[in-house]
Order: sequence, then C-alpha cells, then structure tokens
Amino acid sequence: MSSPAVLPSTPARAHHLPAAGLSVVAAGLLAGLPPALGEVGTLAAVLVLQLALVLSWVLAAGMQGFAASLAVGTAAAVAADLALLLPERPHLGGLLAVLGVGFLGAVLQQMLRTPRHALVDSLAGSAVLLTAVGALAAFLLLGRLAEERLVVAALVTGAALLVGHLTDQVLPRPRLAVGVPRGLTGAVLAVLAGAATAWAARDVADLGALRALAAGAVVAGVVALVAVAGSYLAVETAMGGAAETLSPWATSTVQVVLPLAAGAPVALGLLTVL
Repeated sequence: MSSPAVLPSTPARAHHLPAAGLSVVAAGLLAGLPPALGEVGTLAAVLVLQLALVLSWVLAAGMQGFAASLAVGTAAAVAADLALLLPERPHLGGLLAVLGVGFLGAVLQQMLRTPRHALVDSLAGSAVLLTAVGALAAFLLLGRLAEERLVVAALVTGAALLVGHLTDQVLPRPRLAVGVPRGLTGAVLAVLAGAATAWAARDVADLGALRALAAGAVVAGVVALVAVAGSYLAVETAMGGAAETLSPWATSTVQVVLPLAAGAPVALGLLTVL
C-alpha cells in the first residue's frame, strides 16, 4: 500500500463509477421495496444485499475454501434475518448467538480444508463477513420499528456513497493514503450530502430539522469512513494481481455494501432514539 505504483492498476474511472452506480441501486432497493411490499420487501432488499456481500467478499478477499465460505456466509445471513424476524420483540442482542455459532462454523470449515494455506487471513475474512451480514440485518429491525425511517436511512447512506465516489472521481484530494484514489474532500462532501438528505426527508420520518441533520451527518460519516476502507481492499486486490481474473464488480460491490453494513446499526440506534 505504500507504493504509488498501484495507481495505474486502479484508475479512478474503474474504481469509482461502478461503485457509484451500485450505490444508487442498493439505496433504491432499501428505499423502494419496503414501502411497496412491506416487511417482505424489507427482507428481500436486505437479503439481496447480504448475499451480494457474501459472494463479493469471498472473491475480493481471496478467502480459501470458496464453496464452504459461501455456505457459511449465506447460512449466517439467513440466521441473522430470522433472529430479527421471528421473535415477537426482537433486539440486536439476538444476533450474538448467530455470530458466535457462525464463527465456530467458519473455524471448523477452515480447519477441515487441506492444505490450509492463508488460514489466519481466511479466518479474519470470515469474522469480518459474519459481522457485516449481521449488521445488515439491523435494517430489518429498523423497518419493523419505523419503515419511514428505514427509507430515510437508505437515502442518507446512498447519498453519502454516491457523492463520495463522484467527488473522488474528479478530485481525490488531499489524498488519504498513497495509491488509494480517495480524498478528504470526498469524505467531507459525503457527510454533508448525508446530512442534507436527512434534512430534506425529515418530514417523511417525522424528525426535527436539527435531529435530522445530526443523524444524517453521523450515519454518513460512518459510511464515508468505511467506504475508504473498501477502497483499500480494492487496491490491495489489484496489488495482489487478482484484478486480472476477478470481475471489477466484486470489489465495487464490497465498496458499496460494506459501508451500508457499517451504517445500518448506527442508523438503527439514532433513528429509533431521536
């Protein structure tokens, strides 16, 4: 990550435009399906995002034991959703059992494969994946408690991702790290876009102006920071030589869905308290 030689393999156009497009699609799913289909629509949107993250993360992170890793990630996603849908009074604490059992399953899966190349890296990737798919399930709980606020959360996260990527497409300055096409300007504008979107949609979720601005800025800030981490992964993938055989949509999906996962529990906490 310390060498600027990675820049030619991660041009800004390929790095940002697919992710910007996917951010619109992801936000559209979360904002559009719940009002149209109710709880079924919320489940469909969240499950699509979870499965997309499972596939793209296993590919982009280079996790060993491809089929088994997909199975563990998919099972964890379904279990997390059921843990928040089946109880009469669901809460995020119900995901702890899912994460615990899921990580044990990931350890068992990695220990049973032979040869055990990159064991520690694959276990770390499994831990991140399980946490992310569990975090995405927080959107289900937010939808059950206040569907209108789920719509606002989707719009805020989508706006933050879109503005961040489009800004860094043309002005990735000042650079946050050598070789990564992300800049402080894009992060700041992403936060401002999230706050402005929440303010504009405040009547939808019955929020006051100041509360909407604060919630939007915090959620967008988390999303913007994790989006930078997603860009790190895309650059690391290119550095490792996997970019030639890996579809660019895998890393683009990670750049979009991973920040959404980070923003989901934050949005749940803020938009159910304010």
